[in-house]
Amino acid sequence: MPAFRTVVVTEVLSERPGLTRVAVRRPDDSRDDAPEAEPAVERAYALTDVIGPVGVGDRVVVNTTAVDLALGTGGWHVVHWNLNRGDWTGAGGGHVMKVRYTSLQADTGVAEEHDPDIPTDLGGVPVVACSLHSQVGVVAATIADLAADLRVAYVMTDGGALPMALSDLVADLRARGLLVGTVTTGHAFGGDREAVSIPSGLTVARHEWDAQVIVAGMGPGVVGTGSRLGFSGLDQATILDSTAWLGGRPVACLRASDGDARERHRGVSHHTTTVLDATRSGVDVVVPDGLDPGAVPGRHRVVTVDPPDVVGALAAADLKVTTMGRGPDRDPLFFRAAAAAAAHAVTLASG
Repeated sequence: MPAFRTVVVTEVLSERPGLTRVAVRRPDDSRDDAPEAEPAVERAYALTDVIGPVGVGDRVVVNTTAVDLALGTGGWHVVHWNLNRGDWTGAGGGHVMKVRYTSLQADTGVAEEHDPDIPTDLGGVPVVACSLHSQVGVVAATIADLAADLRVAYVMTDGGALPMALSDLVADLRARGLLVGTVTTGHAFGGDREAVSIPSGLTVARHEWDAQVIVAGMGPGVVGTGSRLGFSGLDQATILDSTAWLGGRPVACLRASDGDARERHRGVSHHTTTVLDATRSGVDVVVPDGLDPGAVPGRHRVVTVDPPDVVGALAAADLKVTTMGRGPDRDPLFFRAAAAAAAHAVTLASG
């Protein structure tokens, strides 16, 4: 069950649209009779489009659950509400709600209600389906390095973090001009455009910005259990089947590793083999040269690619990307697999 605590904001660490990171401490640490030792300072982030602004001196309620459980939030609490403020109303985007039927539901609106006649075809555009958020950065940087003129859009599903504002990676990609636009689908929110579903989000990305390549996958925070089906990366199968259904070119980005300590993720991850088994359409499975793709169902097409220089592509984009804390030096296969998928997408888009 969730855990909440009231704390005081002591410092604003960083701000960008939709997200403020702060240092906080417990109110008791400010008492006159408090010990002279330094008070415990913790970190929290506020989704300011959802709960409004926060500043130094504000008493805020934070959700501490993930930190208490030592989960992968990086040690950050989440600001739930600012007690120093009474009423607050954020700007709405329409009548469709996201995070529905919770206390944080918001009228984000969606592209479909403003433009119900969005074409429902992808017109042969390649869609690189990712199973981890970090792959999005590798794919986008590699595409930019190989073909800087291609228009690349990103579609984020709700299989990981719901707020796009939380993604440092997307913020970096936008700042470097590597994406022409972003769409958040399902209950994910905060993209340049909102969409109700993954298929619709793909068409919005295609037709809103005339995207020539679409990269799609969840935000940061994949959920995995070690079981065959209990991982949120199964979104990748929906992306691939939706792309095929809508007349795009589905490209499966392998999750592969030679640096992960878990046997189930070494070589081609069991997440990838499960996704390919779940994907009903025939898709392009891109395999970096020298890697055994494993048992790929016969309906798919295995495409072997000699990956381009991914380290050089990331350096050219001034982009740092890690997977579970590992960079290209510690997990080269992971980065080579994503770069190979990007190179194949460039070939399809240029053909």
